[in-house]
Amino acid sequence: MSFLDIDERILALAEKIDIVISPIVDPKVFPERVDVTLVEGAVSNTEDVHRAKLVRERSNLVIAFGDCAITGNVPAMRNTYDVRELFERAYVENATFPPTPAERRAKRPVRLLPPLEPRARPLHEIVKVDLFLPGCPPPADAIHFVIAELLEGRVANPSQLTRFGK
Repeated sequence: MSFLDIDERILALAEKIDIVISPIVDPKVFPERVDVTLVEGAVSNTEDVHRAKLVRERSNLVIAFGDCAITGNVPAMRNTYDVRELFERAYVENATFPPTPAERRAKRPVRLLPPLEPRARPLHEIVKVDLFLPGCPPPADAIHFVIAELLEGRVANPSQLTRFGK
């Protein structure tokens, strides 16, 4: 959503870029070659690890987009707890319906969630990151600046436009 907050400036960018995968443009397969990939969110489960490695392999430039991707931020708050404790709290202690995913599967088949990693981690702990764009979320001006600089062949320094938590 913060990307869309660049408002009418998105029209000028749209003439120069193709968005090939996003929550809005949702192909099920990550493209073979991508110039720039913005990755948001902490790496929290086995699917996130796989996806991060695939993105790195297929992208020329990887940008950690937002505080969660850069530091783990709010998702990393779970790191002081054991994964079993988290599931116990969420699916047994606080549940008001069939408490565990296993019990729900017994009643009707559902897609299994990927297993949680022992810790939620920032992207750079999994793969090499080329640029960090902080903010929670990154402000529209910083997003536009970074993308515009990349289109001009320059690597941007967004530190004048954003900081962690801003």
